[in-house]
Amino acid sequence: MAIDFTLSDEQKALQAGARTFAREVLCGVRDTIAPISRPEGRFFATFPCYEKMAAAGFVHALFPRQYGGSGMSAVDFALAAEELAAVDINVPTTLLGTGLGMEPILGFGSEEQKRRWIGEILEQPAERLAAFAFTEVSGGANFDCPDPSAGVRTTARRDGDQWVINGQKHYTTNGSGWDGKGSHLLTVVCRTDLRLPPAESLAVIVVPGSTPGVDVVGYLDTAGHRAVVSPRIHFNDVRVPAANILGKPGNGAAICRHAFSWTAAMIGAACTGVMRAAFDVAFEFARTDKRSGTVPVIEHQNVGYMLADLKMRIEAARYLTWKACHQLDHMQRGNDELAIMTKIYASELCVQVVYDAMRLVGVDSYTDLSPLSGLMQDALCFPLYDGGNMGVRRRQLHTMFRRPGYDPMASAEGR
Repeated sequence: MAIDFTLSDEQKALQAGARTFAREVLCGVRDTIAPISRPEGRFFATFPCYEKMAAAGFVHALFPRQYGGSGMSAVDFALAAEELAAVDINVPTTLLGTGLGMEPILGFGSEEQKRRWIGEILEQPAERLAAFAFTEVSGGANFDCPDPSAGVRTTARRDGDQWVINGQKHYTTNGSGWDGKGSHLLTVVCRTDLRLPPAESLAVIVVPGSTPGVDVVGYLDTAGHRAVVSPRIHFNDVRVPAANILGKPGNGAAICRHAFSWTAAMIGAACTGVMRAAFDVAFEFARTDKRSGTVPVIEHQNVGYMLADLKMRIEAARYLTWKACHQLDHMQRGNDELAIMTKIYASELCVQVVYDAMRLVGVDSYTDLSPLSGLMQDALCFPLYDGGNMGVRRRQLHTMFRRPGYDPMASAEGR
């Protein structure tokens, strides 16, 4: 079969539809949230946009057809995600957060668990959010440290036919829900026995946000992604049925890797969207502004060369994203090397592209005269979240390289 990057008619329609949706629905998010000082207030203000996103089928796209979703492939989801992120990063990240919260269930849940919890989300796709309660207060980079005295400290103690969960989590995107009382579902990374290493004790347990003891105690304010909610959540003697565990104790590391491989590829699409937005600003400036000269600045060679560099980087990030998503679709997560590489490469490239667009535009880009300063605030988050590039993602690649029999060409050849 020939290598072909040509989009099908259906994919072109999806891309065009997402572009139209973003321009008509998401275009007002930045102005809506600008006067709101509290992070949770900014998040709550985006609900009307998320409601329209759900009505347009984006939440259903997260799930396979057999569970009531529309079964969108990773490649197709990336096509749509780029278009959305090119206009606004906040509301699409809320969607991504629900996807991340549900990925442990999709990957490791039983048939009954999948049908139950996916069905609950899809009953009210706008109102019901999911969240992945992963990051400890002390950080998440060493969540799977083999020394039982380190790593995840959130515990789940078995008490008859229940798990009793205690611990504290930060950066739990969507964890507050739309009412500030907790998302509909939280998939909680925990340890079933702190005396045992993660290979025997790390687990993921599904917790309804309305369960007594799930407390949203505060919100972290972020420099970018201003309307993405990052609550601090405490679990105080939270009791859930024993059947709410996904797989068994010891499966936690594999579940986390499964969940974060999907988001790694999707972040590539989001970064491409943000880079596109920065390029558009720089290109329009270069085409129309003379900077008190006699011709638009695009006529100057250094400006033209900078635009060429920006455009090349965007194209490279897009096609690496497509390749990573294609690999996820066709290998059932059997090889996530390209997804991890996409997250690292596209996120760091995004920061450079936005910065270079700012250099091209000049000092106005550092003020409210240009959207570039806001795009830089958004871009700076990409290398740091969803498994930081230094603390987590490069370590994942390093671990792969150290495995006996590692084949450097396997990912490139789709193996």
